[in-house]
Formats: sequence, C-alpha cells, structure tokens
Amino acid sequence: MKKERIVTRRWGDRRKGRTDWARVDAMTDEEVEASIANDPDWADFKDIDWSDAVLVMPARKKAISIRVDEDVLEFFKKEGDGYQRRINAVLRSYMQQRAKPKKRA
Repeated sequence: MKKERIVTRRWGDRRKGRTDWARVDAMTDEEVEASIANDPDWADFKDIDWSDAVLVMPARKKAISIRVDEDVLEFFKKEGDGYQRRINAVLRSYMQQRAKPKKRA
C-alpha cells in the first residue's frame, strides 16, 4: 500500500462534509419544502407515507482476515462498491442452504 494514500484519524475526529449547514439552518420550512419539490431525485419518494417506517438495524459485522483466490476477489470487486457485502451474502446463502433439513428419499 502506498504510504501517501494512508490517512490516520483519531477516534472522535470529525470530517468536514460539503454541506452548507449554515445555509440550511437559515432556510424557512417553506423554502425547504420548495427545494424538495424541485429536486428530481425526490420525485420517486414524494407520495410515500413514511409514518409507518421501521428502522432496521443491520447485523453487526466482525472484521476478519480471509484468504481467497485472486480471481474470486477480482470477480466481486469488478461489480463495484459493496463487494464485501456481496461476498457476505453468498456465504450467508451457502450457510442457509446447508442448515436446511435434509430430505429423505
């Protein structure tokens, strides 16, 4: 790993985002509503009733070190971000299939 790409942070350090929070805080509720109404990314969600939304916390993950064949890793990585999640999903599917009761012939 190239040393210039390593970034060290202490626990509790905050990264500066690109959101202009002062501008957001200065907006009225009407301005926020108008901004949302004009946002094309919001169009698919504007008619959803969020009052019954349920927060689902993902299962805790445990960091491990695992050796896999290079071509297997590249296969998952070429699919884009989230390759570790996809590997986990494949392993979970295998685990669930193995845990099913065996059918008797």
